[in-house]
Amino acid sequence: MKIIFKSVLLLFFCFIKGNAQEVLSLEDAVKIALENNYEIKIAKNDLKIDQTNVTVGNAGMLPKATASITQNNNLQNLSQTRTDGTSTSLNNAKSNSLNYGVGLDWTIFDGFKMFARKDQLQELQKLGETQLKLTIITKISDVQTAYYNLVQQQQQLAALDTTIVISNQRVNLAKNRFTIGKASKLEVLNAQVDINTDKVTLLRQQELYKNSKIALNQLLARDTQIDFKVVSDFTMERKLEFAELKALAEKQNPQIEALVISKKVAELELKQVKSGRYPTVKVNTGYNFAESHSSLGFTTQSSARGLNYGFSASLNLFDGFAQKRNETIANIEIENSTLQIEQQNQALNTQLATSYQTYLTNLELIDLEETNETIAKQNLDITLDKFHIGTITTLEFRTAQLNYVNAKVRYSDAQFQAKLSEIALKELAGAIQF
Repeated sequence: MKIIFKSVLLLFFCFIKGNAQEVLSLEDAVKIALENNYEIKIAKNDLKIDQTNVTVGNAGMLPKATASITQNNNLQNLSQTRTDGTSTSLNNAKSNSLNYGVGLDWTIFDGFKMFARKDQLQELQKLGETQLKLTIITKISDVQTAYYNLVQQQQQLAALDTTIVISNQRVNLAKNRFTIGKASKLEVLNAQVDINTDKVTLLRQQELYKNSKIALNQLLARDTQIDFKVVSDFTMERKLEFAELKALAEKQNPQIEALVISKKVAELELKQVKSGRYPTVKVNTGYNFAESHSSLGFTTQSSARGLNYGFSASLNLFDGFAQKRNETIANIEIENSTLQIEQQNQALNTQLATSYQTYLTNLELIDLEETNETIAKQNLDITLDKFHIGTITTLEFRTAQLNYVNAKVRYSDAQFQAKLSEIALKELAGAIQF
């Protein structure tokens, strides 16, 4: 009784400890990744740079004001001969000048280049937003894949725990039968070899499970040694429609969005290049102060202050055909952008079609493997009963045991593969929620 009581108490404390472990939900995992993941943080900072660049000043629409000061000193040996024939000389003659003031320079027309540049900066901001969206969707997809991989690993651990229990029963039964003379020593040895094999498989699975936890913690950008559990079952979405997914992909796939924006950027680049065919008009003004002192000369001291203003205009008449060459290159860039959009659309439709077919196949496999698991469980139960009464061989029992474990593993893998197909379809459609 004491041994039974201690065993029950030990199981109770193990149960309490196991339940005290954190259960990490998929929603919490995604939330942690959005807050901590380094690639998402970098993409957010890149977007901040794009947002900071969207200013009228960066587009060249505002004037430039500068303040300047220049001070010169000279020490020279001078000699002068005047028109009346007299001459003067002075050694170490000192002279100095001081000029300071403010000036303003403003390009008021540059062939509409500044307006095209402003629009281009706004498109680059949109491109940054799309790149951030792509990064987030990709990382969420990675987190979901890693999370459901852990769900699969847990299910396989449970299957292996079950086979260890069954193998223990077989060892105990073989020992009892050997003790009463109904079985040979060989049966006991075979049972012990099989349970050791099962334990090795369990240890390998535990290692894989722990390493998968570390990988998920890395994706979440947190301490890789944090321990946790995940949910025990898969949540499948069985009603994804290809037509709906395709419509969503054409509308909001971030890779397509990025290419469309890149084409607009190329078109605005062409507008800026074409602005070289128009004149450039600038206005300028300033207020300057000037003072000078000289030890020798007709004027030994002078000062001036005042306003200056004016304008300038320039027009490119010939630049070695550089203007034509730049326009040709810009047009080719636009053509390439169009081709890239068509190429990506074709690749996207191909990926969607193949992924959707894989998704449908995996759903059918789930039902088939679930049926197989049920049949394998019934077969194991019947075999176990027959083994207890000694009507079947240990080889037949082992075969039934392995069939059941393999059926559970295949069922778990079928669910995981179907989930991967579902995640891939939503990622292609840009439909992953965050």
